[in-house]
Amino acid sequence: QVRLVESGGGLVQAGGSLRLSCAASGRTFSSYASGWFRQAPGKEREIVAAIDMTGGRTYCADSVKDRFTVSRDNAKNTLYLQMDSLKIEDTAMYYCASNRYRNIPTIGPPPRSFFESWGQGTQVIVSS
Repeated sequence: QVRLVESGGGLVQAGGSLRLSCAASGRTFSSYASGWFRQAPGKEREIVAAIDMTGGRTYCADSVKDRFTVSRDNAKNTLYLQMDSLKIEDTAMYYCASNRYRNIPTIGPPPRSFFESWGQGTQVIVSS
């Protein structure tokens, strides 16, 4: 098992930026794909972004494409989510997760069921 701890959330005005971090410990984090999910009140948890174990392949949901960037630093066992041009609808709890596989699909997101370990989340609130 891998332990994941998110940080970097907060309150930001629409149009602003935040950078989320996810620090990993335990199982070799760098050997597996990872992802970011979010859950707004009353809504299902949805995938935001995913990245393979090397960082060479990434996925971003259509709702955040061109605004959010996922990256990882395996030397630091850390996953990042750079969020720019934030919108009110980006308000949610953001979670990082570790996948059971090394790679992500060439098309579309990895299935949620492939993610085995989850952090506690960090809250992002975007105000007008």
